Amino acid sequence: MFIIPAIDLIDGKCVRLSQGDYSSKKEYHDDPVEMAKRFEDAGITRLHLVDLDGAKAKKIVNDQVLLDITQKTSLKVDFGGGVQSEEEIEKAFYLGASQVTGGSVAVKKPNMFKSWLITYGPEKLILGADAKDRKIAIHGWEETTEQEVIAFIKTYFQLGVRYVICTDVAKDGLLQGPSVELYQEIMEEIPDLKLIASGGVSSVKDLEELEKIGVYGAIVGKAYYEGKVSLEELAEFNSR
Repeated sequence: MFIIPAIDLIDGKCVRLSQGDYSSKKEYHDDPVEMAKRFEDAGITRLHLVDLDGAKAKKIVNDQVLLDITQKTSLKVDFGGGVQSEEEIEKAFYLGASQVTGGSVAVKKPNMFKSWLITYGPEKLILGADAKDRKIAIHGWEETTEQEVIAFIKTYFQLGVRYVICTDVAKDGLLQGPSVELYQEIMEEIPDLKLIASGGVSSVKDLEELEKIGVYGAIVGKAYYEGKVSLEELAEFNSR
């Protein structure tokens, strides 16, 4: 299982939210490139980079940060936030993203997301499946749809999607443990899926639980920034 640290961006700085609430913003570092280098120096190879300004603006805002991280580190960056048009996905890859995560676009513009699967291939795209009470939530979780999360993932898996980041909004940023039961259910329904668990990780024990059920990766954000899990522990876990 890959450990994938998260950097969420507002005004070019590293922040975290709780349950997607922008008013809960807490700033952790003013230099995301330096933070990315710390992860790289610890032997971590992947990074989940989210442009929260972009998610609101529906276009990439923190483009310089993405470019700086991809040029100044060797991290494989999966990038999300504001990628909702042909122009924006081209821009994200041009700026060096290894993968692009599409959530809202997969709900609101399914034909566009399907065309991206054909154009860029399933290795370059990650389906963002954010769940609120098991229903898909979009636009920074400000809008909840009627689409059930597992059915939503299954539909796209049948169309070729192989990577999915699933965040349980109820768990995100609260350090109360991840939604192991939901992830286990997804893995049982779609065993060949490369599922990336996001939200709620608070300890190495949580990571061990996720590894046990066979998820492909686990995103770690607030647990690291709040000192619940050290960089050394993440690096050690990652090198198993």
